[in-house]
Amino acid sequence: MIRAKNLSKHFGGTRAVDEVSLEVEKGELFGLLGPNGSGKTTMIRMLTGQTRPTSGEVTVRGVDVLSSPLRVKELTGIIPEQENPPSFLTAEEYLHFVAKVRKLEDFEKQCDWWFSYLDFADQKDVLCKDLSRGTRQKLMLSQAFLHEPELVIIDEPLINLDPLMQRRIKDFLKSYVKKGGTVFISTHILEIAREICTGIAIIYKGKLVFSGRMDDPAIGSRPLEEFFLELVS
Repeated sequence: MIRAKNLSKHFGGTRAVDEVSLEVEKGELFGLLGPNGSGKTTMIRMLTGQTRPTSGEVTVRGVDVLSSPLRVKELTGIIPEQENPPSFLTAEEYLHFVAKVRKLEDFEKQCDWWFSYLDFADQKDVLCKDLSRGTRQKLMLSQAFLHEPELVIIDEPLINLDPLMQRRIKDFLKSYVKKGGTVFISTHILEIAREICTGIAIIYKGKLVFSGRMDDPAIGSRPLEEFFLELVS
């Protein structure tokens, strides 16, 4: 579903991502872990065609991201870290707009399901600029999964959500993968990865320091935090 080979991004003399290679198979709930500033968001932006890499190769669902970034966006669901819906639309107008762009039929029922499932139906008619951060995150989650893509790429999926909604989203992500979907998330919250991910990659100062399954013998039964700190210390 995702294949990156020697992927790099330099900003002047700073190597935000430095020759990272990784693969994500179909049916995985894969987590990209790392401290703040380690290169996770830059990696997400390159995978989704928002930022052009300095060097390297990357394909998403078999599509070359460098030559066909719009096609990648068509085939996936994407939630960037700080993406905000258009301020001049209401929550419902924005979700309907996304459904029309995706050429979905009978989308009103799908949209209503998301408003109900994420418990923000009372915010349908509120302008996006007036929504709370948590509600905007619910809206962005809804638009990413609305067309039921085979692959969803999310930067910090649980940011700004309360514990009750975090649990609901975690359960949904695990269920989505069980039904055949693939989810790639980036996060600096290790508890999330230990709880829901089947595979992880750890990036530190732009370098990949580990990639493998959660049952990898290198991790073993010890806390993920211990393994993580051992690699980045």
